[in-house]
Amino acid sequence: MSAPFGRRLCEVSENHSSGGYRVFSLLDREGPTPLPGQFYMLAAEDHWEQLGGRPFLPRAISVAETGPAAAGVRLDFLIEGIGPGTGRLCELAPGESVWVNGPLGNAFREPREVSAGAAGAILVGGGIGVAPLALLRRRFGERNVPVRVLLGFRDAEHSGGLDDLFACCEVRLASEDGHAGHQGYVTDLLAAMLTGDDAGSAVVYSCGPAAMLEAVRALCAAHGVACELALESPMACGYGACFGCAVPKPEGGYLRLCVDGPVIAGDRVAEVTHA
Repeated sequence: MSAPFGRRLCEVSENHSSGGYRVFSLLDREGPTPLPGQFYMLAAEDHWEQLGGRPFLPRAISVAETGPAAAGVRLDFLIEGIGPGTGRLCELAPGESVWVNGPLGNAFREPREVSAGAAGAILVGGGIGVAPLALLRRRFGERNVPVRVLLGFRDAEHSGGLDDLFACCEVRLASEDGHAGHQGYVTDLLAAMLTGDDAGSAVVYSCGPAAMLEAVRALCAAHGVACELALESPMACGYGACFGCAVPKPEGGYLRLCVDGPVIAGDRVAEVTHA
């Protein structure tokens, strides 16, 4: 297996704060437009090293939104600084350059491709995992797919992306600290929605922490509703060579999330425990 062709430098056009997270934009003059659920391997061109001068591994980041640019495609990423690599990406300034490889992985499918007869979509996002659902919501809107959006956050300091990525649509919110919407988990909102008579006419699409994804998977299984889950795992290469993102399959063997995912049908996962 060989690495994907086309690792390239992309210029940072913007970087701003968003509810405790950051949203930064890259101008990709060469790559194709990504599909919802796909990701990129990113590494800053400058100051991308640990102590001793060894470079960080690239960071796998889901694309949150795209748009036309003067020459190429604008790529928007929602990011939280939780370590030296993501911290450096949070510091990117307009005019800097980032090494980009992607788009990588598979994408979310249309409702009818997931479940025969399904016409609508329920998007369930948690924390930084709301990012890939923003591009999916826009794609479904352009195709006249009915969409309901449920988003959950830990607290006000971890509620980024709302104004940047979901300002143009109706969103039902949940927050663990009660600062917005329902006080509790976003899966509380999903559980109530799945009790409706028309729940079987929709497919659930979800991205977020492992515990949330497992709750989504279990709820959908209990109600007979199809779902697709965007899983996360540490990645070193992004194209299947290193097996760093391998997760076990229920029937034995492993999935490599970078090439078999990151989007996995809920019925292909026995339990979401790895993230």
